[in-house]
Amino acid sequence: MLSAMLGEAWHAMGCNRMRTALTMLGMVIGVGSVVLMLAIGQGAQYAVAQTISTMGSNLYILISGSTSTSGVRTGSGFGPTLNVADAEAISELDDITHVAPVHQGTQQLVYGAKNWSTTVVGTTPSYLDARAWTLTSGYAFGESDVRSASRVALIGKTAAENLFDREDPIGKTIRIRQTPFVIIGTLAAKGQNLDGRDQDDTVIIPLTTAQRKVFGVPFAGSVRTIILQASSAEAMPAVEKSVTALLRQRHRLREDMDNDFYIRNLAAAADSAAETTRVMSLLLGAIASVSLLVGGIGIMNIMLVSVTERTREIGIRMAIGARQKDILTQFLLEAIMISIAGCLIGLLLGIGGALLINAITDMVIVISGGAVIVAFAVAAGVGVFFGFYPARKAAALDPIEALRYQ
Repeated sequence: MLSAMLGEAWHAMGCNRMRTALTMLGMVIGVGSVVLMLAIGQGAQYAVAQTISTMGSNLYILISGSTSTSGVRTGSGFGPTLNVADAEAISELDDITHVAPVHQGTQQLVYGAKNWSTTVVGTTPSYLDARAWTLTSGYAFGESDVRSASRVALIGKTAAENLFDREDPIGKTIRIRQTPFVIIGTLAAKGQNLDGRDQDDTVIIPLTTAQRKVFGVPFAGSVRTIILQASSAEAMPAVEKSVTALLRQRHRLREDMDNDFYIRNLAAAADSAAETTRVMSLLLGAIASVSLLVGGIGIMNIMLVSVTERTREIGIRMAIGARQKDILTQFLLEAIMISIAGCLIGLLLGIGGALLINAITDMVIVISGGAVIVAFAVAAGVGVFFGFYPARKAAALDPIEALRYQ
């Protein structure tokens, strides 16, 4: 019975191919738009998630305060308010996994006849652990290198490419402010961070070497920032409170005095960026879904026209024994078949468009099975919803009046 109805529905669709094609066009555009927009939105979420993962997890960054000279105030990070002793004290607090004091700035690297301006980071071995940063070759410097202010360096992918081209940098000597450094390791690529800065355009050296031979510091042991990692996301609020209390105590700040440091929650910034992309993905899907509504209205309109044109046929069917349920099912099947056929074509066009955008722009595109399932479910739902009223109207026709219809 059902197969006969499906065959009849297919025949009815084929009797007026142009009208059927135009009816499906709304569904084709709607489903194609939804699939394409979801692929772009989920691709953006994936790209942000990858960027967040390169930063490390559960991170806080402490930034030293500003200074004021003759009424001129410097920006944050330039005051000598944080030091290595602060970092050592913080490392003894509960729920702290890694602590790394950092003193960094932009310097010119020189290798032979080539030079390159990059970010030079002076820090301790814990920095790589906190940032979850691995090496592709060579080895990392250790605490002994920090104690002895060794002139060794780890180089990022971008800096290495600009200084060495395809030459292996391991064992080569570069100069930073006329001080020679031996490259002992190359850092794994991390890409851009949330503010668009290339994380691979960097050189990492021992903290003491940076303080004594590259940047110089106004006070022994002072650093510009301290990176610390909490043991878990749940522990981060408690860690922030305990770190703030400890530093205020160490810096002898009274209750009426502001902090002489700044604390930034990198996890909160990452979560905010991820939430923004999620909202963007939902908005893109919602905007594209308007096309599905338009397509559904088109199906209802054409099905109403079809009921009017086939009124006499409906009367004949009822006269020879067709029940109202049979007529209702027949017209619902036609509406659902139009929806699903349009969905299949729209799905192919949406996937093809997404792959084309990826090929042309290198934009990250994610086509998930969930999007395909949602597209089919929505198509069937649109067919049932917008096809029910015309089908019910057809089933409710009076057989005698239908037979008299010309």
